[in-house]
Amino acid sequence: MTGMISDMSVHKDALRAAASSGFSTATDLADWLVRAAGLPFREAHHVTGALVARAEARGVDLPDLSLDEMQAVHPAITEAVYSVLGVDNSVASRVSYGGTAPVCVREQIAKWKKALA
Repeated sequence: MTGMISDMSVHKDALRAAASSGFSTATDLADWLVRAAGLPFREAHHVTGALVARAEARGVDLPDLSLDEMQAVHPAITEAVYSVLGVDNSVASRVSYGGTAPVCVREQIAKWKKALA
């Protein structure tokens, strides 16, 4: 790994733009609809597809849809949906062991620094 990353340049803005493109949080939306709105996954998948189509038609990403637009597709959607939309929220929502949430990453860094010291 050292040889592979020793001369690597990180372009954070480009990485963020790439991670944010292509409706990368659509799965987060479907999972939220199952968990918070109680929809069966098949229906959540259908609702998510309809919202992605709506966002595509407007030339925006999912977090840019208004609550009214989302509720026009399914009335069970609440303001809380925005807590999982967007790359930062998506990453932060992964709080299981080994997850991508910053708190989990910091825990793993501390664990491995101690183990490797």
